[in-house]
Amino acid sequence: MVKRALISDIHSNLEALRAVLDDIRAQGITEIYCLGDIVGYGPNPRECVDLVARLPVVILGNHDQAAMFDPDGFNPVALRAIAWTRKTLEDTSAAAGGPNACNRRWDFLGELPRLHMDGEVMYIHGSPRDPTNEYVFPEDVYNTRKMETLFGKVQRWCFQGHTHIPGVFRENMEFVAPEDCDYRYPLTDERIMVNVGSVGQPREGDARSCYVIQTDEEIRFRRVEYDRETTIKKIYDNPDLDNMLGDRLRDGR
Repeated sequence: MVKRALISDIHSNLEALRAVLDDIRAQGITEIYCLGDIVGYGPNPRECVDLVARLPVVILGNHDQAAMFDPDGFNPVALRAIAWTRKTLEDTSAAAGGPNACNRRWDFLGELPRLHMDGEVMYIHGSPRDPTNEYVFPEDVYNTRKMETLFGKVQRWCFQGHTHIPGVFRENMEFVAPEDCDYRYPLTDERIMVNVGSVGQPREGDARSCYVIQTDEEIRFRRVEYDRETTIKKIYDNPDLDNMLGDRLRDGR
């Protein structure tokens, strides 16, 4: 029987990640998949990479990719944050764990796959068409051509992140937000795409972290409080991270 937690978009938010991992353990779940964007925006990239590296399945996110290569399509705030993230991950000092820890982190990020298939179930960061970079927003249900193309690449269920907005995309061009299904949605033969939400940068108006529990029969959306003021202070105290990256954590935007 499947019972796993699906997390995504941690964005170097250590307090959120620890709170979510504690909540997952409290549910009696030991299998965790991460759907990308471990780093970017937040103040603790090394610590978050070290925690996520222990998981059995981790997918490459666009910020993870940008930390290794030239960022594509990033705004100035995100560019500054990813430049600092790269510099932080390149630190070989004893305080950062030394050269071996540095190399281990880069090796881990460099080997991340763009997607993972479990039978007919797809796990990605972005979309079935572009697993790393393409966004699928709730309003895309009005773009029939796009949605038909995406669903044409979904065999059964597709789990993804990237937009930081949790919910279920149905093949009939409907988006179901967690609060509209009492935070549970049945898994049947219906083809669906599920956005699991964001651990470290929620953006749908709820400042709590969000993740999904997947079983054989259903998915459950979980909301988790965390010590966001500690994360916000770390961001404020870092001259390379814009204060708005902390401000948005209070509003979940």
